[in-house]
Amino acid sequence: MKATGIVRRIDDLGRVVIPKEIRRTMRIREGDPLEIYTDSDGEVIFKKYSPIGELSSITAQYADVLFRGTGLPVIVTDRDSVIAAAGMSKKEVLDRRVSRSLEAVMEKRENYVCVIDGERMKPVEGLDKEAAVAFPIIGGGDVSGALVMLMHENGSCPTQTETKLAQIAASFLGKQMEE
Repeated sequence: MKATGIVRRIDDLGRVVIPKEIRRTMRIREGDPLEIYTDSDGEVIFKKYSPIGELSSITAQYADVLFRGTGLPVIVTDRDSVIAAAGMSKKEVLDRRVSRSLEAVMEKRENYVCVIDGERMKPVEGLDKEAAVAFPIIGGGDVSGALVMLMHENGSCPTQTETKLAQIAASFLGKQMEE
């Protein structure tokens, strides 16, 4: 654990303000769920909660099926990092942070589909692969992550069928979040 040197007091309602710099660094947004842990030494630890992380076995299986059906590498993210991957080295992508551009797609609840002469999106920080499609995973009205299919090796954009499959996969995972 890393000390920040910042001290905050609890107010009369039991609230503590998390400083803006820590929220920005850790990408904690208003309304984000936090898990609270305690230990025997009296430490209280806040950890960002990833509801889609609870479905990691389903997301990994779905990514694998989608990769086998399309031949395109697939990643599934929560709002901050990659939680499942298929069609590429898992060590290369798991737990890597999503890019600012993918974060914007999720925040705006928009879909990203590559076009031949359009601007390309790199969905994961430190990964030199571009997205073919990216769909936010929305369950219960909340965005919990994104499903991303990466580009063909030859650099061509996805077919209509591949795009529709990714959209269906994101919808399915969103539905799983509601159950």
